[in-house]
Amino acid sequence: MKASVLLFNFTDKSRVQMITRALLPLGIKIKRISKEDYLQPLGFLAGVKEIAPGEEKYNGEELTEEMLLMAGITGKMVDQVLLALRKTGIGRINYKAVLTLTNQYWSAMQLYQELAKEHEMVTQKINNPH
Repeated sequence: MKASVLLFNFTDKSRVQMITRALLPLGIKIKRISKEDYLQPLGFLAGVKEIAPGEEKYNGEELTEEMLLMAGITGKMVDQVLLALRKTGIGRINYKAVLTLTNQYWSAMQLYQELAKEHEMVTQKINNPH
């Protein structure tokens, strides 16, 4: 699997261009995921050969936030990706994750719900440190 970044609900073309400019020098492929593929296993979307596609198409609501998934990117490379994104001035992307052996079988919707829970907990801790 080639190092790639999957983008979910990135509707602003200029933000996608900024991400592309930031990550191409690192040799990372950018893949925009269409809403109808939100029920596919993340590993399939990322190109993991052992993971088969699902049958179902998603026809629900669009995600309320942008979500970025790093696949085939580990260790120091994750730091390089985050630094490159920060340097572009793209601003915050609250929902970010790395493809793992566990979440590669999840759908985008499952990952989004998990990241939403984590984001809520972190936000509460920042706003209520005691």
